[in-house]
Amino acid sequence: MSRSAHPAGPRHADVLPEGHYTAPPADLNSLDPRVWAQTVERTPEGAVAVGGLDVRRLAEEFGTPAYVMDETDFRARCRAWRDAFGSDADVYYAGKAFLSRAVVRWLHEEGLNLDVCSGGELATALDAGMPAERIALHGNNKSDEEIERAVEAGVGRIVLDSFQEIARVAHTAARLGRRQPVQIRVTVGVEAHTHEFIATAHEDQKFGLALAGGGSSSEAGEGPAAEAVRRVLMLDSLELTGIHSHIGSQIFDMAGFEVSARRVVGLLTRIRDEHGVELPEIDLGGGLGIAYTPEDDPREPHEIAKALGDIVTRECEAAGLAVPRLSVEPGRAIAGPTAFTLYEVGTLKELEGLRTYVSVDGGMSDNIRTALYDAEYSVALVSRASAAEPMLSRVVGKHCESGDIVVRDAFLPADLAPGDLLAVPATGAYCRSMASNYNHALRPPVVAVRDGQARTIVRRETEEDLLRLDVG
Repeated sequence: MSRSAHPAGPRHADVLPEGHYTAPPADLNSLDPRVWAQTVERTPEGAVAVGGLDVRRLAEEFGTPAYVMDETDFRARCRAWRDAFGSDADVYYAGKAFLSRAVVRWLHEEGLNLDVCSGGELATALDAGMPAERIALHGNNKSDEEIERAVEAGVGRIVLDSFQEIARVAHTAARLGRRQPVQIRVTVGVEAHTHEFIATAHEDQKFGLALAGGGSSSEAGEGPAAEAVRRVLMLDSLELTGIHSHIGSQIFDMAGFEVSARRVVGLLTRIRDEHGVELPEIDLGGGLGIAYTPEDDPREPHEIAKALGDIVTRECEAAGLAVPRLSVEPGRAIAGPTAFTLYEVGTLKELEGLRTYVSVDGGMSDNIRTALYDAEYSVALVSRASAAEPMLSRVVGKHCESGDIVVRDAFLPADLAPGDLLAVPATGAYCRSMASNYNHALRPPVVAVRDGQARTIVRRETEEDLLRLDVG
């Protein structure tokens, strides 16, 4: 591999009129533990290892690009969430972040429940042995087939998202001779401080039933959600176990959860007063943030558990309600930090006075989030250490698309060369789940590493896979 120096781009952030970059780090070889999985370290030889395995060996054995998952880190995060909430609460891993049969087995072994939102996710969960009673099914437009499979399997809850779905789930459960536990998803008029396209709790959206009527969120219980409760309570084939809400994604501030809990408790109070029923559970959803860059400052699970527990207890005591069981649904907060994407550097192009474009062998087909959400990521040279000056860089993919950006602004060593390996951390959530075959790219494998052993848990796609589906 050549180590000849590549012409460096600008050294200082103030040469560009716009961008998300900050000043160069003091040490380009450092690995900030806030964004890297717990067993990732730089070896004395200068390369990076995960779970005791050198990334150069992983690249040789499994190829690039590849998602490399630290199984030790994943399991530790599962335990941290489970222990933080304790036996009086339920933690449901949000499978949409990343799901595979291996992940389902890890969740089962570490004592977490599982939230799924499609027939495919449900099939994966059941096939991998997750007990059906520990599965929740979400979705704003569940098919008849998905509903029937969930009821027949005996899932622990179906989260109802519309009036039509109430009738469809009730009919299916009655036909199968079941009494299906359900929750009602409500929109509480709270929008978390996140990107517009991933905020999901404001009322003008496709999810859930509004607490308020007439477009106002000030009077909890006056809208469609209260009517949904009335309908469910009239149906013998449905058992209403609680109310579900979700206020957004990549959330660091607990203030939104406080407002959400207050409004949900308002609905619980009305249910008690009008129907004589105190529901046993409240689910505040997920959306807890992670560190994609060193500037991000997420809370630890025990801090989140205490904050949410205090909020729900305070609101229920003020309303004179028994404190219900609390459920949460972390997905990104568990899977996200546990993996990085390993790439090989190809072409480098210096734009004098601007930056250097560093092209890698993946791109928007394995990480659409930068293009879709303007998401920010970190990146590091991992196949060796470097003492070269920092070079303002943009890491881009190989796709025929100008928006094919992996890391918009980063500082990399000025001696970066074709054949070097880069790693982008915090890609365990949504990257493989949202991966595509754009330009007929082959989706990368997911490689799990633990205690010096590596194995493929989701294999790399092949050209034969693509052609097998093309029946024309």
